[in-house]
Amino acid sequence: MNTKLKKNFYLKLAKAKGLISLKQYEEAFSFLEDAHVLGQRYIIPHTITHIYMLKIGFLQKDLKEIIGQLFRIPTGVLGSMFGILPIGNTGGSNVPPFKKMEVRDDLQKMLQ
Repeated sequence: MNTKLKKNFYLKLAKAKGLISLKQYEEAFSFLEDAHVLGQRYIIPHTITHIYMLKIGFLQKDLKEIIGQLFRIPTGVLGSMFGILPIGNTGGSNVPPFKKMEVRDDLQKMLQ
């Protein structure tokens, strides 16, 4: 992960963590989705985003999100390891786990 991408990933993650502590879960999840897009090619950042999504699932008692993240954590590790990922997928249980999605322009610039 290059320096610019790493910086942007951890900025999104820090913002999400701050919002989680304020119990602003929907907004935090949005930042985690961005972090997921930025970090999904790398095992540790990819896994971190899913762990925090799982945490939000537990905090909101959202069974769909909990089950979805419990599936996505191990498959995400394998996907990152072998480079078989649905690029642009935001990582939440509100989207199919293998669906490719268009990357927003602002995130695309961070990925370049």
